Amino acid sequence: MSVHYENIRRVTTQRLVEMKRRGEKISMLTAYDYTMGSIVDRAGIDVVLVGDSASNVMCGNQTTLPITLDQMIFLAKSVVRGVKRALVVVDMPFGSYQGNSREAITSAIRIMKETHADSIKMEGGEEVIESIKRVLSAGIPVMGHLGLMPQSINRYGTYAVRAQEEEEAEKLIRDAHLLEEAGCFAIVLEKIPAKLAEQVASELTIPIIGIGAGGGVDGQVLVIHDMLGLNNDFSPRFLRRYANLEDIMDKAIKNYVKDVKDGDFPSDKEQY
Repeated sequence: MSVHYENIRRVTTQRLVEMKRRGEKISMLTAYDYTMGSIVDRAGIDVVLVGDSASNVMCGNQTTLPITLDQMIFLAKSVVRGVKRALVVVDMPFGSYQGNSREAITSAIRIMKETHADSIKMEGGEEVIESIKRVLSAGIPVMGHLGLMPQSINRYGTYAVRAQEEEEAEKLIRDAHLLEEAGCFAIVLEKIPAKLAEQVASELTIPIIGIGAGGGVDGQVLVIHDMLGLNNDFSPRFLRRYANLEDIMDKAIKNYVKDVKDGDFPSDKEQY
């Protein structure tokens, strides 16, 4: 007797392209564990990014560079278990693909096999195109990432807006076309002038997701800790806070500490 199981992961790379074609904006947020993955998925998010920003917000590092492939796989496995509808994208961490296409395909295959995610994300254009092509040749969907690339922060020396000068802007446009031609299904543009991002989105047929890249792109992505107000020390211009959970949690924890110290918790009704 055969049993039909409905495919509950309804957002695919193809569906994102269709969303761009009909002008429907794409929503994307990060998640790093099962609970948060479940919450953002149930809320209707289109894409869940298991970002290497976990290096900052989960591990306390100053940059994204220290997080390892094993750590990214551990986090992604947890997120995937909680997501039923959204497309799950996993960041390839620093050192897992740059300069070595064989290592790139090995890393990408590990991510896909061990996490059951839908796709991976890689930073860079022409410099890493051979690695991107190698991953794509294995049938693994790749989301590109241009503009400010946190994995290259030591080269930049600053988190300032990128591609403000004509030469860098022209290279970004070339790289975007290169990624589309290679077969990437979408590109993240981070912290670049809004007009430039809008131009890229208009020239390419694949979705362009912005973070600090204005509203003329096909969708937006934020780090969930930032937009929920769990990281109030970080306040760039592009960030809109939709809650202030740091203050709410602080108050709740202080009340809990007080109740424990005063002997008010647990009450008679809260014990067996």
